[in-house]
Amino acid sequence: MKRIWIYQADRILTVEESQQVSDELAAFAEQWKVHGKPLSASAELRDNLFIILKVDEDVATASGCSVDSSVRFLKGIEERYHVQLFDRMQFAYKSTNGLAVVDRSGFEKLLATGEIDDNTLVFDNTISYDHQLESAWAVPFKESWHKRLFA
Repeated sequence: MKRIWIYQADRILTVEESQQVSDELAAFAEQWKVHGKPLSASAELRDNLFIILKVDEDVATASGCSVDSSVRFLKGIEERYHVQLFDRMQFAYKSTNGLAVVDRSGFEKLLATGEIDDNTLVFDNTISYDHQLESAWAVPFKESWHKRLFA
């Protein structure tokens, strides 16, 4: 089973930034280790917004030191590209114009104006396994953890 970690930027990356970040992610995944042994890992940038790290736990499980190394790597991405990847109060959703990112107060305002409603797809970046990307990542607001936050 593939364990995943999703990190969302606080803005959509440019095409140039996305290519550079994708190259850095591939290099990181290739050398990512646990206790000196390579992990069966991959990393990708989706929609110029989401960084997804994957580890095949049937081969080896990422532990404290390997997770710490991924956090250090991602902190470097934050610095180089002037983005925030660890702010869980940035919400991504599908708008009529495509993907959008907004902070908590902005999300609340969009709810109040009706731009975001119960059927708006929001992204649950807390999912843990690869198979959940298809069914549990982009979900209607009414079925998301976000709904409880704004109830």
